[in-house]
Amino acid sequence: MRRSSLAGIFAVCLVAIFTLSACAQDHKKNENRLKIINEISKNLVLLNNQNNFIPVTKLAEKKFASINLGFEHQIAFDSLLNKYADVKSLSAEKYKDSTTLNDLADDLKFYNTVIISITDQMAKNSRYLNFISDLAQHKNVVVALFGDGKSLSSFDNIAAPIVWSPQNSQEAAMVAPQLIFGGIAAEHTLTKGFSAKYTAGSGYKTTVTRLKFTVPEDAGVNVEDLMEVDKIAQEAIAGKAAPGIVVLVAKDGKVIYNKAFGSHTYDNLQADNVSDIFDLASVTKTTATTPSVMRLVEQNKLKLDTNVGFYIPKARNTPMNQINVREVMLHQAGFIPFIPFHNYVKEGYYARDSSAAFPTKVADNYYVKKGFFSDFMWPKMLNSPIKTRGSYVYSDISMYVMQDIVEQITETPLEKYVVDNFYTPLGMHTAGYLPRNRFTKEQIVPTEDDKVFRKTLLEGYVHDQGAALRGGVAGHAGLFGNANDLAIYYQMLLNKGTYGGEQYFTPQTVDTFTSKQSDVSRRGLGFDRADADLTKKYPSQMASQQTYGHTGYTGIGVWVDPNRNLVYIFLSNRVHPGVSEQLGRLNIRPRIHDAINKAVDKAVK
Repeated sequence: MRRSSLAGIFAVCLVAIFTLSACAQDHKKNENRLKIINEISKNLVLLNNQNNFIPVTKLAEKKFASINLGFEHQIAFDSLLNKYADVKSLSAEKYKDSTTLNDLADDLKFYNTVIISITDQMAKNSRYLNFISDLAQHKNVVVALFGDGKSLSSFDNIAAPIVWSPQNSQEAAMVAPQLIFGGIAAEHTLTKGFSAKYTAGSGYKTTVTRLKFTVPEDAGVNVEDLMEVDKIAQEAIAGKAAPGIVVLVAKDGKVIYNKAFGSHTYDNLQADNVSDIFDLASVTKTTATTPSVMRLVEQNKLKLDTNVGFYIPKARNTPMNQINVREVMLHQAGFIPFIPFHNYVKEGYYARDSSAAFPTKVADNYYVKKGFFSDFMWPKMLNSPIKTRGSYVYSDISMYVMQDIVEQITETPLEKYVVDNFYTPLGMHTAGYLPRNRFTKEQIVPTEDDKVFRKTLLEGYVHDQGAALRGGVAGHAGLFGNANDLAIYYQMLLNKGTYGGEQYFTPQTVDTFTSKQSDVSRRGLGFDRADADLTKKYPSQMASQQTYGHTGYTGIGVWVDPNRNLVYIFLSNRVHPGVSEQLGRLNIRPRIHDAINKAVDKAVK
């Protein structure tokens, strides 16, 4: 994730080998490419996996590093590793004149899992072999070996898992990481012996546990049938619906389309990248707050039919006290839709520098006074009138309430709870709140150039004004992330709660929250759903009635269709430089959704 811009652009084009991305593709080329991918996969052999380390599990317990010893396809290799986990790339180049790699080993002191790519030719270097052997005494080591296998005997004394590819190519460098993390299965054994240890028939078999990155044809979809997605996205850019867009499609657990369009801004100074981080707006509701609620319900720590006041002491003497949690999750609690808190910020309530009196950062050079949320915003929400209880009225207040309930029960800030319980173990290493604490501005797509409230360009600070005044962390908004991270999370839901060999929810919990749970609306618990009134064509004309997900004000859409075994991610910054309605007027998100559905349905026929 933290490479030079040129390396990043190169990596994007490499990904086009496996998913429709920035480089042109056609059906015949993809069919030939798929043959190559399948041939590489057929020849991969997993050795030394007696401890079942591969596919890698329990990501939360691991700190990953990938070592570049001079492998010519290292960028391709690392680009795929980083689809599955946060893997730091370290190079041996600066130690090339050293007789040992002890200094490189010292650089690894904060990492417990090290992945090393090496070729048969490189394995002739005793310095490399000694480095690998010594490292394997202290850390989890995985060796990806590329070449004819003649060097396998050099690894006889190493117990670390080895993924061996007879092919040494860019394509092979992008397939091997997928076996390591479970995007593809190890199914083959050695057809001949290479040493007393690595004899004919040696090898371990595994199963698929995570997303695979491949071409559309691998899921039976003709890439040319997906070109309509390109046309609609380009129409959106040309029509000023948003400066930039990223679209991702996963079908049958395979990412078959992942493409970026446009630029961060209309200045066209920085092209959008598939790894760019977006303000997810209300998709926060289903990607942060709702899974936290799901977990607590499963643990029997939270009951949907218990009243809010039972969990929130401050609510007990307010109109909110007797509202039950189920009503809140269904937007049937009777809360008003929102309160424009930024309109209450007066001179003297904020400062341009932080201090003890102004500790809460709202944006660059904007700090709100201490206690603005706890002393003003929160009491105002708790005491807001209950006007429409029992009716469906979409309200941001609902997820402020659920955030507080989650934090009361877990005794943990929401931003930490979701990272520890979901994002880190799932391998979602961009997802989270307050991205400017973790990433550069260049990695984050800017949203509004706020001329009224914050009077600055919002780069990595939440667009939603209420969430911003809360310090950037709220139950309804504040989450940032890239398309790949969202694909991982929503694939886990599509898998009925399981991903990467770990179970996050029971199938029953996923079904309960994502299925229709209201008598007065289309909603699930936290999740939005396809509308049964087909004339509304929501979220798109062809969406199945099983479809669930959510949209976000900044130009986001995430939809899961269990009927088609499909995940559709749409990211944009339609609020840049100012709020625009063009995305809706041009019907961009639904049209892309249906273009995908048509391509998938055609493949089924």
